[in-house]
Amino acid sequence: MAFSPKSQLLFFSLLCIFFTLSHSFNPSHPNKVDVHDLLPAYNLPKGLLPDNVKSYTISPKDSSFTVQLTHPCYVQFEDQLVYYETDIKGKLSYGSVSDVSGIQAKKLFVWVSVTGINVDEESHMIEFHVGFLSEKLPANEFENIPTCKNKGCQGSPLASI
Repeated sequence: MAFSPKSQLLFFSLLCIFFTLSHSFNPSHPNKVDVHDLLPAYNLPKGLLPDNVKSYTISPKDSSFTVQLTHPCYVQFEDQLVYYETDIKGKLSYGSVSDVSGIQAKKLFVWVSVTGINVDEESHMIEFHVGFLSEKLPANEFENIPTCKNKGCQGSPLASI
């Protein structure tokens, strides 16, 4: 039985994605896909993770993942300060991340754990869940991979106080 060119391309694409997801990042394998380049395959922006990713694994069975950073750090998005622990875990699905651990956002004077992330394509917003509450931020804030900072106030107006 012959397969159409579209079927062959789809099969090859799925095979490549499965192969990519079934192996963890290893610097000795330079052809390995960077985790930031993998996120758009799940309809997630590259800039959800900072620039200091050391390694990652994704389970082909249930799409659970672990991302290891070189060190914990802070990222100041436009209106939101976010803290990333060394190990970030969760479960990927198309347009969302659930069961998140290892990411916290500062709300007023309190740090709250991010438990889920959803992409709202219609409004071009990214929704962050913290328990039963959520907040939407513009998706364009997450187009670029953010730089990891060792201190939470670097790059903000409060740094000079």
